[in-house]
Amino acid sequence: MGTTAPLPERQIGDTATAVAGHLVPLLEMRGIVKRFGELVANDQVDLIVREGEIHALVGENGAGKSTLMNVLYGLLPADEGTIRLRGREVRIRGPREAIDLGIGMVHQHFMLVGPLTVAENVVLGQEPGGAVLDRARIVAAVREIAERYRVPVDPTAVVETLPVGVQQRVEILKVLYRASDLLVLDEPTAVLTPQEVDELFVTIRELRARGKTVILITHKLREVLAVSDRVTVLRDGRVAGVLETPRTSAPEIARLMVGHELAPPGARATPPRDEVVLRVEGLHATGDRGEEALRGVDLVVRAGEIIGIAGVSGNGQRELAECVVGLRPPSSGRITFKDIDVTTLSVKDMRRLGCTYVPEDRRTDGLVLAFTVADNFILGRQSLAPFASRGWLDQRAIAANGERLAREYDVRPPDPTRFASQLSGGNQQKVVLGRELDVHPVLLVVCQPTRGLDIAATEYVHRRIVAARDAGSAVLLVSSELDEVRALSDRIAVLFEGRLMATLPAAGASEERLGLLMAGHAEALA
Repeated sequence: MGTTAPLPERQIGDTATAVAGHLVPLLEMRGIVKRFGELVANDQVDLIVREGEIHALVGENGAGKSTLMNVLYGLLPADEGTIRLRGREVRIRGPREAIDLGIGMVHQHFMLVGPLTVAENVVLGQEPGGAVLDRARIVAAVREIAERYRVPVDPTAVVETLPVGVQQRVEILKVLYRASDLLVLDEPTAVLTPQEVDELFVTIRELRARGKTVILITHKLREVLAVSDRVTVLRDGRVAGVLETPRTSAPEIARLMVGHELAPPGARATPPRDEVVLRVEGLHATGDRGEEALRGVDLVVRAGEIIGIAGVSGNGQRELAECVVGLRPPSSGRITFKDIDVTTLSVKDMRRLGCTYVPEDRRTDGLVLAFTVADNFILGRQSLAPFASRGWLDQRAIAANGERLAREYDVRPPDPTRFASQLSGGNQQKVVLGRELDVHPVLLVVCQPTRGLDIAATEYVHRRIVAARDAGSAVLLVSSELDEVRALSDRIAVLFEGRLMATLPAAGASEERLGLLMAGHAEALA
């Protein structure tokens, strides 16, 4: 365990003082300790939550946030400490007892049955009417709750047909149906688009307005500042600070989370080169459902520059990246790579030319989770020297390469024999990034590079992408995080409904202007 730096008195101290004006907090978790063998996940943690507030619980991946909430929800027993609800000490031995006490939890990975309707999912396990399911009755009950709390969802819709953001509303309705007064939302925005995040925040504020209390587990500081009333920061399993949101800032929270100041990506030392690496001309492509996803896109990426692709998710960004790397055949148009026509080349051919790819879904498309870290580091090169000879894999070379890259890219733990499935999201991303950067690519196509990562891992990934640019790689960056696009890019191209609205120098691309272009307002170019 690391030590915690002393904090100003207003941030940390007597927690009872922090809730002055509230004789009895809704929730008091005092001195919570949870061990997993020698690992102390929670070390004398105090969490005080006022009734009717939105309380953010923040920290890096592995800081102990989810462990603490799993103790509260009865999924894990605490080794030490007490829990009080409205001043009364309680022992919570399982989720059923937590639910009976008015505690509901929406997990990061949804627990829904896809073929069932919204209403059937909401009442599952607590169906009214006994053995015979009265569908009209449950639809009416779920619709009443949805309208009362202003959670817009159709109770008759089949869950597997709904967007992810709407599925999350179903999870919230499940908790409300069980009359929960304290709602725990575990990383609720990890898989949401920016618009869905905004809609979720409307729902959370509505819950607070109607008397509910919300604990929001997250590591996204913009969201903390946008929606919470107070913040408890965890670092290395301990409380690093308790902050009043209106009187704090993102840098202050970040410092408490990681223990030091975070530096923004450095200014570039050299200008982009004149050499054109990638040229896209009149590109058209269809999406997964046969719709036209790209409509005549023109784009140029030069050596030593980062072109950021901005746009609301679903406007052709993924299809553009897949066309460039050879995963999706264009329906028309032309792609050239260093003056070579590569429009119809495969992924394997593009890799041989020096194009590498970091996909947006690292678990599904970037890694083989059942393989070791060392094996994942050689994917795409497994048939080449020094990793293979005469059709046989060289296990010594693979192990040595795995050890080198695990150290170089700060994979934790730095154990190349560990399975990729055992790593956190941030460390999985380091494996993908290390594999794709180790070959010193001519062109790096990177999609959603920091989705689901904490701020320290995000800072690390950003530095690596900038270093690749400074080493001369051309970088095509696709991200739904507008702050990320603006911070890293030299130029920004905006896609709307598959069309390129504009390509702007990043220095002159304000958030307002980019937002208008992302919504299809061409007049923002004026």
